[in-house]
Amino acid sequence: MKRTFFNSKSKDKQYLVIGCGRFGSSVAKKMCQLGNEVMVIDKDEDSINNIAELVTHTAIVDVTEERDLKSIGLGNFDVVIVAISSDVRASIMATVMAKEMGVPKVVCKAKDELQAKVLYKIGADKVVFPERDMGIRLAYNLASENILDQINLDPEYSIMEIVTPQNWVGKTIIELNLRAKYDITVLAVKTQSGLKVMPSPNYKMQEKNILIIIGNTDKISDIILEN
Repeated sequence: MKRTFFNSKSKDKQYLVIGCGRFGSSVAKKMCQLGNEVMVIDKDEDSINNIAELVTHTAIVDVTEERDLKSIGLGNFDVVIVAISSDVRASIMATVMAKEMGVPKVVCKAKDELQAKVLYKIGADKVVFPERDMGIRLAYNLASENILDQINLDPEYSIMEIVTPQNWVGKTIIELNLRAKYDITVLAVKTQSGLKVMPSPNYKMQEKNILIIIGNTDKISDIILEN
């Protein structure tokens, strides 16, 4: 098992993932694949052994023990992802300790809004709901074939990848008046010839083009589900 710990002299951003469940493991492995140095900790030895060769560093740590967290240099990390939600006490303890030790950014996984409120109150910089968000994305995808993907930015706004609605075809962005009428902005258009980022207001919508839009989730959904 790799036990070399990060230190404050490193010039690169240092990431710590607390919890080796499906969410934590997925985040840690993807972060490493993207070229980042990531340490993963968990109190379960089998979980650590399963991921040890796929991330930069690992350690068996009980996050409810302040001494254990100090031993890995918790305060030296730039970003800590608290990827545990079922054990509320452990989630709270890890978040509190990370902020008290000076971690600039703490991202926490939560299972519901109540837990999220508590985590924000004690210092979490961002709270995510992976199970809920995946469920919402699946529901939208099942409800309309025009919705290809969705990223929830907050409870009200999302970025969606959609097939151009039929009643938009042949009209320009300015004619559709999307921003004023629907609180929607077209970020990019995928065409057969490539990606057009921030298309001109005079861009004319084409059939079967893929639009990447940002706006109010409910308003986007209403528009898409009507087509």
